[in-house]
Amino acid sequence: MSILNLNPKSLSPSLFIHKTFTNPKRSSISHQISIFKPPIYCKSNQITERGILFDTGDTFFRHESATGRDLGVLSAALYKQSKGQLRVLDAMCGCGIRSLRYLIESKADFVLANDANESHRRVILENLAQVERLQGQNKRWVITHWEANRVLTDCYLQRDYFDYIDIDSFGSDSSFFLRAAFNSLKLDGLVYVTSTDGYSSGGHRPYHSLATYGAYVRPMPYANELGLRILIGGAVREASVLGYRVTPLFSYYSYHGPVFRVLLRMNRGKLPDNRDYGFICYCNCCGNSQAVSWSELGQIRCPCSNTKDAASLVVSGPLWTGPLHSAAYIMEMLNLAEQWGWVGDGAGTDLEKLLKRMLEESDPRLPFGYIKLDEVASRAQTNTPSISTIMSTLRKVGQY
Repeated sequence: MSILNLNPKSLSPSLFIHKTFTNPKRSSISHQISIFKPPIYCKSNQITERGILFDTGDTFFRHESATGRDLGVLSAALYKQSKGQLRVLDAMCGCGIRSLRYLIESKADFVLANDANESHRRVILENLAQVERLQGQNKRWVITHWEANRVLTDCYLQRDYFDYIDIDSFGSDSSFFLRAAFNSLKLDGLVYVTSTDGYSSGGHRPYHSLATYGAYVRPMPYANELGLRILIGGAVREASVLGYRVTPLFSYYSYHGPVFRVLLRMNRGKLPDNRDYGFICYCNCCGNSQAVSWSELGQIRCPCSNTKDAASLVVSGPLWTGPLHSAAYIMEMLNLAEQWGWVGDGAGTDLEKLLKRMLEESDPRLPFGYIKLDEVASRAQTNTPSISTIMSTLRKVGQY
């Protein structure tokens, strides 16, 4: 059965959560022999994050990704508070820290922790053992070791749908898992996707971005923002094929990697009129950026010129041109973080700054992209003013 075939969403759990995967290619004899294989040992490397002690072993782990994990835990907790239940699928769990935090902090009812590398099993098992596993219908967590698409597809085929799916992949791989993820997600569910493909966002591999995200990306000054927009745009395209509509609740960029993370909410129905899915045009002559709809293709011109000469114009897309964050949702995250003591009174300064910056960026009146102050000053043939001077002037003229 193809994962393109859609079945009605069901809230009833399947037998899948009470058993682990078995490999149909492995005979019973070979399975018995495999029991006597020498045990795999992982080095111990204990770390504490938000008061939770865990072991990373020899898995790939980055301290810098803690903020992205914080955002995921907050969003999952908000879902649990609003829906009363939370089933999480961590498709690439690594050492299992995200799965553990979803269980402890987000109060997840059940977590499927999957990692394709079976040598990580010991460290994942020891970390998740901090939460009593339980049995039967009350089982809290399960560990599997399969390729992410296989796990997602198996859940879909068994109609075992999840509320929250975390895909923390490498490079632009998340685009390969999106369709399977949407099929195994409940309606109004959340999917937390990742990209670390800085080359595509910088416009250095336009044909690669075209193959993975369906967007031909050219070099533009705001490559980090483009990375988020092509990731969202790719998700919009994949969801639309299946008859779903996804909207971003928050978008997060971090310099290490680089890492692009976006939380999407999925519902039935396609994006109306594709109004937030189009093209971005940048003028190398004056620095102006503008959105270009599908109907305007072939008629692009920059306001700095009255001619149709497009030599200085660069166009990227199709990609997401709408808001990167939901102001109401970011406010809920900020309030919850304050309740947990993660922000305020000098605690969690970086997280607080990030959430408040997202809140400001969620204003739908804001255009995408930016122009560096140094470039503005250079065009005006003057010294670069301080940020405080710029902000004060903008407030005086009512532009901020």
